[in-house]
Amino acid sequence: MNDTTKTTVAVIGGGMVSKTHLLAIADLSDTLQLGGVYSRSLQSRNALTAEAEAICGAPCKVYDSIDAICADETIDFAIVLTPPNARMDITQKLAAAGKAILMEKPVERTSEAAEQIVQTCEEAGVTLGIVFQHRVRAASEKLTDLIAHGSLGKLVLAEASVPWWRDQSYYDEPGRGTYARDGGGVLISQAIHTMDLLLSLTGPVSEVMAMAHTTPLHQMESEDYVTASLRFANGAAGSLMASTAHFPGDAESITLHFEKAVAHLQSGVLRLDWRDGRAEEFGETATTGGGADPMAFTHAWHQDIIDDFAKTLQEDRDPLVTGRTALEVHRLIEAIVTSSTEKRAIALTS
Repeated sequence: MNDTTKTTVAVIGGGMVSKTHLLAIADLSDTLQLGGVYSRSLQSRNALTAEAEAICGAPCKVYDSIDAICADETIDFAIVLTPPNARMDITQKLAAAGKAILMEKPVERTSEAAEQIVQTCEEAGVTLGIVFQHRVRAASEKLTDLIAHGSLGKLVLAEASVPWWRDQSYYDEPGRGTYARDGGGVLISQAIHTMDLLLSLTGPVSEVMAMAHTTPLHQMESEDYVTASLRFANGAAGSLMASTAHFPGDAESITLHFEKAVAHLQSGVLRLDWRDGRAEEFGETATTGGGADPMAFTHAWHQDIIDDFAKTLQEDRDPLVTGRTALEVHRLIEAIVTSSTEKRAIALTS
């Protein structure tokens, strides 16, 4: 029986990240409860149900359709974990039923489709949040605060690197790394987290020149290696390297060169090298899933995102990352791919 004093959530989708969300929900049990789960195939549904019951320590309600979730008046919001190509219909039904939605990245496979999902939720008046958990690391929050207060001076250069590794078995899963299911490769599936955090720290990109490539290390449809030169709207220059071909894989990093200091984010730690000779560190070292095991990271960051989203419904405010905010990184990804395909610089407009 549901506790009416708690926010109630339904989990939709039984992919590899579902365990992370269930662990986060279990750790939020003082204020949040799992209302039930749903996945399209019976096999996936049964596996998700068993996992939910083992983690949450109680019988779990199983829905046989999205319509059943929509009709359940006890559900306050749904967490959508499906592949990107399954998002549109689910979002339209949930939004029409007035259910708030917290969605794993990406919003959809293309900027146009992502924009449609965002508009659907806005027109229905339902809250849409996107899971970009890198923003809630302590080191990321510290750097965000320093930038907001102008402590570091003007941004001059920005560098982002995602030297990850995925073995071929990862891409052997049907649909993974395809445009039809995922919308692309390393950019939209892996580097999108680092790119979103980068944009939250630097502001928007105004122009890109890029190369996307598929190495012989993977048999896949989309890209596993990307390099891009970036020019930011504030005048700073920058670069991006993203890969799932860097064996054995290393942690992603962001390095920002300011007038007063250089800020380096990696593995949950912020290092500040001040130009007057001082050096400081903030945060704690943590794994981020950059190696062969894509799930080698803590669920604590997802817990913070879910907790924030639940509180938005009570406090009538925007979540940490809205659907509309997430469109910025989608547009950047699309511009990078277009630049590589057309072999020219691409200007971005908001």
